Amino acid sequence: MSETKKVDPSRRKEWLTCALMLNLGLMITAAGVHFFKTPNNFAMGGTSGISIILSSFFPKLNVGGAMFIVNGILVVLGLVFLGWKAMGVTMYSSFAISAYISLWEFIWPMKQAFTDDTLLELLFAVILPAIGSAMAFNVGASTGGTDILAMILSKYISIEIGKALMVSDFLIALVAGGLFGVKTGMYCVLGLVMKAFLVDSVIESINMRKVVTVISNHPDEIKKFIMEELHRSATVHRAEGAYTGRQEIVLTTVLTRRQAVALRNYIRRVDPGTFLTIVNSSEIVGKGFRAM
Repeated sequence: MSETKKVDPSRRKEWLTCALMLNLGLMITAAGVHFFKTPNNFAMGGTSGISIILSSFFPKLNVGGAMFIVNGILVVLGLVFLGWKAMGVTMYSSFAISAYISLWEFIWPMKQAFTDDTLLELLFAVILPAIGSAMAFNVGASTGGTDILAMILSKYISIEIGKALMVSDFLIALVAGGLFGVKTGMYCVLGLVMKAFLVDSVIESINMRKVVTVISNHPDEIKKFIMEELHRSATVHRAEGAYTGRQEIVLTTVLTRRQAVALRNYIRRVDPGTFLTIVNSSEIVGKGFRAM
C-alpha cells in the first residue's frame, strides 16, 4: 500500500497565511471601490474605473456586476493568450474582488458619499485600494483586472507595461471627466498620481526589515542574545580594523523593527562602545523571510 504524501506543516501555514493576506487585501480594495470610488464617480483606471463608467450608462447594472463582466472578458483573454498556468491566482483574484464588491453592496448600499469633502473622499479612495493591492502583491499575487492585460502585452508586444497601463488609466480618467464633469476628472487624475506613489510605499513599509551590523568587544554575548532571545540567526565575519589593525568579530543579522530596538537596547547595557549600523531594507529573500 502506498503511503499518503504528507504536507509540510510550515508550507501549509505559509499557504494559509498567503491566502488570508490575499483575501483580506481584496476585501480592503473592494471596500475602497464601493465606499469611496463609486459614490464619487472616481473612475481612476483599471476595471473598477471601467465598471463605474459602465454602471452610469446602465443604471440597473451595479459596479460589482459590471466588474464581473469586465473581469470575465479579461480572464477569457488571459486564458486564450496566456494559458491556465500563467493565469494562476490572477484568475481567482479577478472574480473574488468582484464578489467582495457585490458583498459590500449587499451589506451596506451607498446612495451617496459619506461626506461633502471630495478631497477627503479621494484620499480614502486611493489609500484603501493601495493597501489592499500592496497586501496582494506582497504574497506574489495581484488584484487581477488590468494586470491580465499587462501580462498579455508583456508577452506579445515590446512595450513598457507601466507606461501602457498609465496611459490607459489616464484615458479612463478623461472619459470620467467627460461624463461626470471636469472637477471629477481632475480628481481622478490626481488620484492616479497618488496611487502610483502610494502602492510602492505601502509594499516597502510592509516588507521593511533592519539589516544590523555589530562590531563589539562582546560578540559571543550579543550573538547569544540574537539567537536565544530574538530567535534569529547571524553571520559572523572576521575582519581587521583599518586604523587599529586589530582583529575584529563582525556580526550581521536581519531583524524586524521591534527586534532591532531590543538588540540596540541590549547592546547599550552590555557594551556601550559597540560600533552599530542599522540599515533599512525591503528586499530580504531567504529562510525566515520571503521566498524566492
